[in-house]
Amino acid sequence: MAGPIEDYGLIGDLHTAALVGRDGSIDWLCLPRFDSPAVFAALLGDESNGRWLLAPVSGGACTRRRYRGESLVLETEWETPQGTVRVHDLMPPRGRAADVVRIVEGVSGRVPMRTQLRLRFDYGHVVPWVRTVEHGLAAIAGPDAVWLDTPVDVHDTRPEPGREQSVDAEFTVAAGQRVPFVLTHAASHLPRPEPVDPQHALDGTLAYWAEWMGHCDYDGRWDDAVRRALLTLKALTYTPTGGIVAAATTSLPEQLGGPRNWDYRFCWLRDATVTLQALLGTGYLREARAWRDWLLRAVAGDPADLRIVYGLDGTRRIPEWEVPWLPGYEGAAPVRVGNAAADQFQLDVWGETLDGLHLAQLAGIPSSDDAWALQRALLDFLEGSWCRPDNGLWEVRGPRRHFVHSKVMAWAGVDRAVQAVERFGLDGPVDRWRRLRQEIHDDVCAHGYDAERGTFTQFYGSRGLDAALLLIPRVGFLDWSDPRVVGTVEAVQRDLGHDGFVLRYRPDADGGVDGLPGDEGAFLACSFWLADALAGIHRTSEAERLFTRLLGLRNDLGLLSEEYDPTSRRQVGNTPQAFSLVGLVNTARHLSGTRPAHHLGATRHHGEETPCRS
Repeated sequence: MAGPIEDYGLIGDLHTAALVGRDGSIDWLCLPRFDSPAVFAALLGDESNGRWLLAPVSGGACTRRRYRGESLVLETEWETPQGTVRVHDLMPPRGRAADVVRIVEGVSGRVPMRTQLRLRFDYGHVVPWVRTVEHGLAAIAGPDAVWLDTPVDVHDTRPEPGREQSVDAEFTVAAGQRVPFVLTHAASHLPRPEPVDPQHALDGTLAYWAEWMGHCDYDGRWDDAVRRALLTLKALTYTPTGGIVAAATTSLPEQLGGPRNWDYRFCWLRDATVTLQALLGTGYLREARAWRDWLLRAVAGDPADLRIVYGLDGTRRIPEWEVPWLPGYEGAAPVRVGNAAADQFQLDVWGETLDGLHLAQLAGIPSSDDAWALQRALLDFLEGSWCRPDNGLWEVRGPRRHFVHSKVMAWAGVDRAVQAVERFGLDGPVDRWRRLRQEIHDDVCAHGYDAERGTFTQFYGSRGLDAALLLIPRVGFLDWSDPRVVGTVEAVQRDLGHDGFVLRYRPDADGGVDGLPGDEGAFLACSFWLADALAGIHRTSEAERLFTRLLGLRNDLGLLSEEYDPTSRRQVGNTPQAFSLVGLVNTARHLSGTRPAHHLGATRHHGEETPCRS
């Protein structure tokens, strides 16, 4: 069985990533990309679905582990009766092929070690043909080929009744000795790539990450947490296109044993603005520009066909299917590949896109006439469609509603167009856009605010709340000092609070808003939003206490998943989660005084505030 989600560390090569457990087992790895089929899928089943164990023969969880400096080189140590051993795990930044490098280092004594390599292509389903080659083994299955290069005498255990095929070996490592393993992947029709030199790969990987972290200019109170979050965010970047995946995994459940299991190995438009804020605010202009460029390519085309989520290269179609042979993490079924939410109508993404592109321009990232023409096309669609019900930020699979956050983001999109004309002198019908901005503002205040309870609601006429309402002042719709904002922050904290953290919404509100069975944990990004909001309404000490508690939910390597279950005290949902990490970075910047409560693209519209009616 896979370990707790928080037991996993991450290594990656900026094309894909692997999860390494405390027991020395790589239980998840998709090759050659984040969204490719997994070759190790024990995370969603058991060892028969593929894994790579490298650990002392005595087994068990490690004694300690850490990342080496500010890098993605994972060092895992075991103290055994025979001595101490350290394993260095890394994936060097992608060259000609994908490489996983594992170096066993003897620290003291003589430690008996074992390796068990179970390659299972196509999400733990296909057993490859394995043969012996010079310095190791080769495995082929359809389009995929993998080579293992090592001085250890490994042997293929052929399938027998009741026994799984695997590549096994036992060896002893003495103090001062290093024993390397290099696993290389390539397309099966291509020649075998030259294997990397393990020590050169280690040195080069450390140098790469040291150089990258040298560009970070965050200088606040939570330096270590922010820098590790940024490094992990970089690890979730698909370098060829600049796209940033929401997480490295699929189908880790939002409720242990439940059915809310989704594939997050894609790029969401909802993440655009907050990701740009995090990158621009910490010195990473190059990464911010690459993300902006990915955004422009992805959304190009018919503005009516904007998707909420795209593939790493901007692919629009991400068909969702269930994997029947995988039982799911701790039995949480089904395991899903792809994401049907890509076909939903979510009004907020037009606003998110326009907001993100405006933020990039304010930060000095050069734009073009073509980019402005694209934004105008998006605005034309928004002008005719803002009043339609949608599926909302949280991709509910129930009926479409008039979600308040969606309308607020429509307002933000139009507002950024007005600002583009006023600040940059771009061409456009600014008077018409000002009227449209006011019309949306009036509509939200008339239908999305409950004067009796003193709070905005999840959707028009709803009795439920939505943590996304905390973003109303962040985008400039109303000022932090407005009593409607203060009332909404207090209502969200009271009604969506779960052990001090924040749920996205109550799934059972209004008769079941999302059309799905089961429950979910506290949403970590929303909990960071609450910390921001508390600071915004001048409850700074409370905000800092919440932020400190959130930092305490990270695992020992500084990683966060999507959600946290206060009852079981475990991380849940896909991991590591970009949305959570971005929330950490931006809230740390806010509380450190390195950015205002309003983000760079927001303006305050005191003159347009409309008295809200019940």
